[in-house]
Amino acid sequence: MKLTLILLIMAGLSFGSFVNALVWRIRELESTSSKKKRKVLSPISGRSMCPRCKHELGPLDLLPVLSWVFLRGKCKYCKKPISWQYPLVELIGAVVFVASYLFWPVTLVGTLWIAFIVWLAIITVLLALAIYDLRWMELPDSLVVVLSVFSVIFVLVQFAVQAISVSELISSMFSAGLLFAVFYILFQVSKGRWIGGGDVKLAPALGLLAGSLASVALVVFIASLIGSIIGIPLLIFKKQKHQIKLPFGPLLIIGLLVVFFYGNNIINWYMLRVLSL
Repeated sequence: MKLTLILLIMAGLSFGSFVNALVWRIRELESTSSKKKRKVLSPISGRSMCPRCKHELGPLDLLPVLSWVFLRGKCKYCKKPISWQYPLVELIGAVVFVASYLFWPVTLVGTLWIAFIVWLAIITVLLALAIYDLRWMELPDSLVVVLSVFSVIFVLVQFAVQAISVSELISSMFSAGLLFAVFYILFQVSKGRWIGGGDVKLAPALGLLAGSLASVALVVFIASLIGSIIGIPLLIFKKQKHQIKLPFGPLLIIGLLVVFFYGNNIINWYMLRVLSL
């Protein structure tokens, strides 16, 4: 188990570093039509570089967290500050990878590892979406499509390895469709004021991963609750109240992670304690 945790920490740090580069590259790609520049910025074939001076980075510049510490938070080439985002996201990557293993609902043996590996890919995309939305208040279509594909694969793999039943598979698909429909209606009725178009596109993947109508409702509830906890103090202390905007994507992602690992416990507690009153 110790070796597994060490490997997951290393993988989480590495994929966290990849997320940092990925969100920056996607943002830069959206602002250029140059084929040469797009090739350089490609997340697949492009070489790592400083986002400020564009100097190509060497292997020692790319050590997750450690490079940032050794360089004292500054680029070795242009001496400009490197954002706290980089080590923070790398550490978050390690935490969610390890937490996923520790809180996985079933013992990981044999083919069940396949579903777990797909889940780690999903976690990586979710982290990229959360960071992108926090920085630019957008959910890029490219990442949403990748998440949707991984989510379908995850549910099908779980079904193939008998981690979920036919009824649970159908429930996941129905939840995806219903959450999309609800978000789409909210988007149309409010003309984008209540919920963004990116959140509507994100909904099917969230519904698939949540797995049931009760879990989907809990995801939205947790996201809304966190948004209220953050937003109400801002409304109280901010002078121009009508200009307050919170990205809903990261809140939905946090809600999904809570529900994925603790949803059944929360729902059972609610059914036993609250409904029995």
